Amino acid sequence: MARPEDRRPIVAGVDPDPAKRWALAWAADEAALRRVPLRLVHAETLPTAGIRRWEPPPSWEACARALREAGEQVLRAAVSFVEARQPGIEVSGLPAEGDPAWVLREQGHDAAAVVLGSWHLSRVREVFSASVTLNVMAHARCPVVVVPEPQDTVHQDEYFVVGVDGSARSAAAVDVAFQEAALRGAGLCALYVWQPGLLGVLDEHAARQDCRRLLHETVADRGAAYPDVALHQELVGGHPVKELTDSSAHALGLVVGTRGHGDFAGMLLGSVSQGVLHHAHCPVVIVPHDLHA
Repeated sequence: MARPEDRRPIVAGVDPDPAKRWALAWAADEAALRRVPLRLVHAETLPTAGIRRWEPPPSWEACARALREAGEQVLRAAVSFVEARQPGIEVSGLPAEGDPAWVLREQGHDAAAVVLGSWHLSRVREVFSASVTLNVMAHARCPVVVVPEPQDTVHQDEYFVVGVDGSARSAAAVDVAFQEAALRGAGLCALYVWQPGLLGVLDEHAARQDCRRLLHETVADRGAAYPDVALHQELVGGHPVKELTDSSAHALGLVVGTRGHGDFAGMLLGSVSQGVLHHAHCPVVIVPHDLHA
Protein backbone atom coordinates (compact mmCIF):
# COMPACT_ATOMS: atom_id res chain seq x y z
CA MET A 1 0.00 0.00 0.00
CA ALA A 2 1.41 3.38 0.95
CA ARG A 3 5.03 3.86 1.91
CA PRO A 4 5.71 5.82 5.13
CA GLU A 5 6.54 8.97 3.17
CA ASP A 6 3.58 8.52 0.85
CA ARG A 7 0.68 10.93 1.36
CA ARG A 8 -1.71 9.33 -1.10
CA PRO A 9 -5.18 9.18 0.47
CA ILE A 10 -7.25 6.21 1.46
CA VAL A 11 -10.47 6.31 -0.60
CA ALA A 12 -13.61 4.80 0.95
CA GLY A 13 -16.98 4.26 -0.67
CA VAL A 14 -19.78 5.45 1.63
CA ASP A 15 -23.04 3.54 1.99
CA PRO A 16 -26.09 5.77 2.59
CA ASP A 17 -27.29 3.45 5.37
CA PRO A 18 -25.83 4.79 8.66
CA ALA A 19 -26.00 1.26 10.10
CA LYS A 20 -23.39 0.08 7.60
CA ARG A 21 -20.23 1.73 8.90
CA TRP A 22 -17.78 -1.18 9.22
CA ALA A 23 -15.89 -0.38 6.01
CA LEU A 24 -15.79 3.28 6.98
CA ALA A 25 -14.39 2.38 10.39
CA TRP A 26 -11.70 0.19 8.79
CA ALA A 27 -10.74 2.99 6.40
CA ALA A 28 -10.58 5.56 9.20
CA ASP A 29 -8.33 3.32 11.30
CA GLU A 30 -6.10 2.60 8.29
CA ALA A 31 -5.74 6.30 7.51
CA ALA A 32 -4.86 7.02 11.14
CA LEU A 33 -2.24 4.27 11.24
CA ARG A 34 -0.65 5.46 8.01
CA ARG A 35 -1.10 9.15 8.83
CA VAL A 36 -2.62 9.85 5.43
CA PRO A 37 -5.81 11.69 4.41
CA LEU A 38 -9.13 9.87 4.08
CA ARG A 39 -11.37 10.72 1.13
CA LEU A 40 -14.98 9.62 1.47
CA VAL A 41 -16.85 9.10 -1.81
CA HIS A 42 -20.58 8.75 -2.29
CA ALA A 43 -21.94 8.29 -5.81
CA GLU A 44 -25.58 8.22 -6.84
CA THR A 45 -27.13 7.47 -10.21
CA LEU A 46 -30.67 8.50 -9.20
CA PRO A 47 -32.04 11.01 -6.68
CA THR A 48 -33.03 9.40 -3.40
CA ALA A 49 -36.11 11.62 -2.93
CA GLY A 50 -39.36 9.75 -3.56
CA ILE A 51 -41.96 10.82 -6.15
CA ARG A 52 -45.67 10.28 -5.44
CA ARG A 53 -47.57 8.59 -8.22
CA TRP A 54 -50.01 11.48 -8.68
CA GLU A 55 -47.34 14.14 -8.82
CA PRO A 56 -45.75 15.24 -12.11
CA PRO A 57 -42.13 14.09 -12.46
CA PRO A 58 -39.61 16.69 -11.35
CA SER A 59 -37.41 18.55 -13.78
CA TRP A 60 -33.84 17.44 -14.44
CA GLU A 61 -32.72 20.44 -12.42
CA ALA A 62 -34.81 19.30 -9.45
CA CYS A 63 -33.49 15.76 -9.80
CA ALA A 64 -29.91 16.96 -9.86
CA ARG A 65 -30.50 19.20 -6.86
CA ALA A 66 -32.10 16.37 -4.90
CA LEU A 67 -29.18 14.13 -5.85
CA ARG A 68 -26.60 16.63 -4.64
CA GLU A 69 -28.44 17.37 -1.40
CA ALA A 70 -28.92 13.69 -0.59
CA GLY A 71 -25.25 12.94 -1.29
CA GLU A 72 -24.05 15.87 0.78
CA GLN A 73 -26.21 14.79 3.70
CA VAL A 74 -24.85 11.24 3.53
CA LEU A 75 -21.28 12.53 3.42
CA ARG A 76 -21.76 14.96 6.30
CA ALA A 77 -22.92 12.09 8.48
CA ALA A 78 -20.00 9.93 7.32
CA VAL A 79 -17.44 12.68 8.00
CA SER A 80 -18.89 13.16 11.49
CA PHE A 81 -18.56 9.43 12.13
CA VAL A 82 -14.91 9.43 11.06
CA GLU A 83 -14.05 12.56 13.04
CA ALA A 84 -15.53 10.99 16.17
CA ARG A 85 -13.66 7.72 15.63
CA GLN A 86 -10.29 9.17 14.54
CA PRO A 87 -10.17 12.88 15.48
CA GLY A 88 -6.60 13.35 14.30
CA ILE A 89 -6.94 12.46 10.62
CA GLU A 90 -7.62 14.72 7.65
CA VAL A 91 -10.98 13.71 6.17
CA SER A 92 -12.95 15.07 3.21
CA GLY A 93 -16.18 14.13 1.48
CA LEU A 94 -16.75 13.95 -2.26
CA PRO A 95 -20.36 13.79 -3.56
CA ALA A 96 -20.51 12.50 -7.12
CA GLU A 97 -23.10 11.77 -9.77
CA GLY A 98 -22.64 8.71 -11.91
CA ASP A 99 -22.01 5.00 -11.82
CA PRO A 100 -20.47 4.13 -8.40
CA ALA A 101 -17.95 1.71 -9.90
CA TRP A 102 -16.69 4.28 -12.41
CA VAL A 103 -16.47 7.03 -9.79
CA LEU A 104 -14.53 4.82 -7.36
CA ARG A 105 -12.21 3.63 -10.11
CA GLU A 106 -11.40 7.21 -11.05
CA GLN A 107 -10.83 8.23 -7.44
CA GLY A 108 -8.58 5.24 -6.93
CA HIS A 109 -6.06 6.43 -9.53
CA ASP A 110 -4.20 8.56 -6.98
CA ALA A 111 -5.09 6.52 -3.89
CA ALA A 112 -3.09 4.28 -1.58
CA ALA A 113 -6.11 1.97 -1.35
CA VAL A 114 -9.83 1.85 -2.08
CA VAL A 115 -12.05 0.50 0.71
CA LEU A 116 -15.48 -1.00 0.03
CA GLY A 117 -18.09 -2.66 2.21
CA SER A 118 -19.69 -6.04 1.74
CA TRP A 119 -22.74 -7.44 3.51
CA HIS A 120 -25.37 -10.12 3.31
CA LEU A 121 -27.97 -8.98 0.76
CA SER A 122 -30.91 -10.25 -1.18
CA ARG A 123 -29.92 -12.14 -4.34
CA VAL A 124 -30.58 -9.14 -6.64
CA ARG A 125 -28.76 -6.60 -4.50
CA GLU A 126 -25.88 -9.03 -3.93
CA VAL A 127 -25.35 -9.33 -7.69
CA PHE A 128 -25.34 -5.53 -8.03
CA SER A 129 -22.95 -5.05 -5.11
CA ALA A 130 -20.60 -7.74 -6.42
CA SER A 131 -20.60 -6.17 -9.88
CA VAL A 132 -19.49 -2.83 -8.41
CA THR A 133 -16.78 -4.48 -6.34
CA LEU A 134 -15.44 -6.61 -9.20
CA ASN A 135 -15.52 -3.66 -11.58
CA VAL A 136 -13.46 -1.53 -9.22
CA MET A 137 -10.96 -4.32 -8.58
CA ALA A 138 -10.66 -5.18 -12.27
CA HIS A 139 -9.23 -1.76 -13.09
CA ALA A 140 -7.64 -0.76 -9.79
CA ARG A 141 -4.10 0.59 -9.72
CA CYS A 142 -3.94 0.21 -5.95
CA PRO A 143 -5.06 -2.42 -3.42
CA VAL A 144 -8.82 -2.76 -2.97
CA VAL A 145 -10.00 -3.71 0.51
CA VAL A 146 -13.39 -5.39 0.87
CA VAL A 147 -14.64 -5.28 4.46
CA PRO A 148 -17.43 -7.76 5.26
CA GLU A 149 -20.25 -7.39 7.72
CA PRO A 150 -18.85 -7.92 11.23
CA GLN A 151 -19.01 -11.44 12.62
CA ASP A 152 -18.80 -12.66 16.20
CA THR A 153 -15.15 -13.53 15.72
CA VAL A 154 -12.52 -13.55 18.45
CA HIS A 155 -8.97 -12.62 17.44
CA GLN A 156 -6.88 -14.62 19.91
CA ASP A 157 -3.65 -13.78 18.09
CA GLU A 158 -3.44 -10.85 15.75
CA TYR A 159 -2.21 -11.92 12.34
CA PHE A 160 -2.76 -11.59 8.59
CA VAL A 161 -2.92 -14.38 6.04
CA VAL A 162 -1.47 -14.04 2.53
CA GLY A 163 -1.88 -16.45 -0.36
CA VAL A 164 1.35 -17.43 -2.12
CA ASP A 165 1.73 -19.37 -5.38
CA GLY A 166 5.18 -18.29 -6.58
CA SER A 167 3.83 -15.81 -9.15
CA ALA A 168 4.50 -12.09 -9.49
CA ARG A 169 0.97 -11.34 -8.33
CA SER A 170 1.45 -13.24 -5.08
CA ALA A 171 4.79 -11.50 -4.53
CA ALA A 172 3.00 -8.14 -4.71
CA ALA A 173 0.43 -9.47 -2.25
CA VAL A 174 3.18 -10.55 0.15
CA ASP A 175 4.66 -7.03 0.08
CA VAL A 176 1.32 -5.53 1.09
CA ALA A 177 0.70 -8.23 3.70
CA PHE A 178 4.01 -7.50 5.43
CA GLN A 179 3.21 -3.78 5.45
CA GLU A 180 -0.22 -4.35 6.96
CA ALA A 181 1.11 -6.73 9.61
CA ALA A 182 3.97 -4.39 10.56
CA LEU A 183 1.59 -1.46 10.78
CA ARG A 184 -0.52 -3.26 13.37
CA GLY A 185 2.20 -5.13 15.22
CA ALA A 186 0.66 -8.36 13.97
CA GLY A 187 2.05 -11.65 12.70
CA LEU A 188 1.82 -13.02 9.18
CA CYS A 189 0.90 -16.47 7.92
CA ALA A 190 2.12 -17.10 4.36
CA LEU A 191 0.03 -19.93 2.95
CA TYR A 192 0.81 -21.98 -0.16
CA VAL A 193 -2.14 -24.16 -1.20
CA TRP A 194 -1.45 -26.93 -3.66
CA GLN A 195 -4.02 -29.26 -5.16
CA PRO A 196 -2.87 -32.89 -5.32
CA GLY A 197 -3.72 -34.46 -8.65
CA LEU A 198 -3.67 -31.16 -10.53
CA LEU A 199 0.10 -30.82 -10.74
CA GLY A 200 0.45 -33.49 -13.43
CA VAL A 201 3.34 -35.18 -11.65
CA LEU A 202 3.95 -38.66 -10.32
CA ASP A 203 6.39 -37.74 -7.57
CA GLU A 204 4.21 -36.05 -4.99
CA HIS A 205 7.07 -35.60 -2.52
CA ALA A 206 9.17 -33.73 -5.10
CA ALA A 207 6.17 -31.57 -6.01
CA ARG A 208 5.65 -30.60 -2.40
CA GLN A 209 9.33 -29.74 -2.06
CA ASP A 210 9.08 -27.47 -5.10
CA CYS A 211 6.08 -25.74 -3.55
CA ARG A 212 7.94 -25.25 -0.27
CA ARG A 213 10.88 -23.77 -2.17
CA LEU A 214 8.64 -21.31 -4.03
CA LEU A 215 6.97 -20.31 -0.77
CA HIS A 216 10.30 -19.72 0.96
CA GLU A 217 11.77 -17.81 -1.97
CA THR A 218 8.74 -15.52 -2.15
CA VAL A 219 8.74 -14.52 1.52
CA ALA A 220 12.37 -14.84 2.66
CA ASP A 221 13.85 -11.57 1.40
CA ARG A 222 10.69 -9.64 2.17
CA GLY A 223 10.61 -11.03 5.68
CA ALA A 224 14.14 -9.78 6.29
CA ALA A 225 12.88 -6.23 5.75
CA TYR A 226 10.29 -6.69 8.51
CA PRO A 227 12.17 -8.35 11.40
CA ASP A 228 9.44 -7.47 13.92
CA VAL A 229 6.76 -9.39 12.00
CA ALA A 230 6.46 -12.97 13.23
CA LEU A 231 6.32 -15.01 10.03
CA HIS A 232 4.77 -18.45 9.73
CA GLN A 233 5.05 -20.40 6.47
CA GLU A 234 2.65 -23.20 5.74
CA LEU A 235 2.07 -25.59 2.84
CA VAL A 236 -1.35 -27.25 2.74
CA GLY A 237 -3.19 -29.43 0.26
CA GLY A 238 -6.75 -28.70 -0.79
CA HIS A 239 -8.83 -26.11 -2.62
CA PRO A 240 -7.28 -22.61 -2.39
CA VAL A 241 -10.57 -20.83 -1.60
CA LYS A 242 -11.45 -23.17 1.26
CA GLU A 243 -7.95 -23.30 2.74
CA LEU A 244 -7.41 -19.53 2.55
CA THR A 245 -10.80 -18.68 4.04
CA ASP A 246 -10.46 -21.33 6.76
CA SER A 247 -6.98 -20.11 7.70
CA SER A 248 -8.15 -16.50 7.85
CA ALA A 249 -11.32 -17.16 9.86
CA HIS A 250 -9.83 -15.43 12.93
CA ALA A 251 -7.37 -13.17 11.09
CA LEU A 252 -7.22 -9.40 10.87
CA GLY A 253 -7.21 -9.72 7.09
CA LEU A 254 -6.61 -11.93 4.07
CA VAL A 255 -4.34 -10.68 1.27
CA VAL A 256 -4.45 -12.13 -2.25
CA GLY A 257 -3.18 -11.03 -5.67
CA THR A 258 -4.94 -10.59 -9.01
CA ARG A 259 -3.96 -11.68 -12.49
CA GLY A 260 -3.67 -8.18 -13.94
CA HIS A 261 -5.73 -5.58 -15.76
CA GLY A 262 -8.39 -6.23 -18.34
CA ASP A 263 -11.98 -5.64 -19.39
CA PHE A 264 -13.55 -8.91 -18.28
CA ALA A 265 -13.70 -8.73 -14.49
CA GLY A 266 -14.66 -12.35 -13.91
CA MET A 267 -11.79 -13.72 -15.98
CA LEU A 268 -9.44 -11.07 -14.66
CA LEU A 269 -9.75 -11.81 -10.97
CA GLY A 270 -10.03 -15.56 -11.23
CA SER A 271 -11.93 -18.08 -9.18
CA VAL A 272 -9.73 -17.79 -6.08
CA SER A 273 -10.02 -14.01 -5.73
CA GLN A 274 -13.76 -14.10 -6.29
CA GLY A 275 -14.19 -17.13 -4.06
CA VAL A 276 -12.50 -15.62 -1.03
CA LEU A 277 -14.60 -12.47 -1.41
CA HIS A 278 -17.76 -14.54 -1.07
CA HIS A 279 -16.58 -16.74 1.80
CA ALA A 280 -14.09 -14.75 3.92
CA HIS A 281 -15.20 -13.45 7.32
CA CYS A 282 -12.41 -10.90 7.57
CA PRO A 283 -11.34 -7.97 5.39
CA VAL A 284 -9.93 -9.11 2.05
CA VAL A 285 -7.14 -7.07 0.45
CA ILE A 286 -6.96 -7.57 -3.32
CA VAL A 287 -3.58 -6.50 -4.69
CA PRO A 288 -2.98 -5.76 -8.40
CA HIS A 289 -0.11 -7.74 -9.88
CA ASP A 290 1.78 -4.67 -11.11
CA LEU A 291 1.57 -2.72 -7.85
CA HIS A 292 4.71 -0.80 -6.98
CA ALA A 293 4.32 -0.85 -3.20
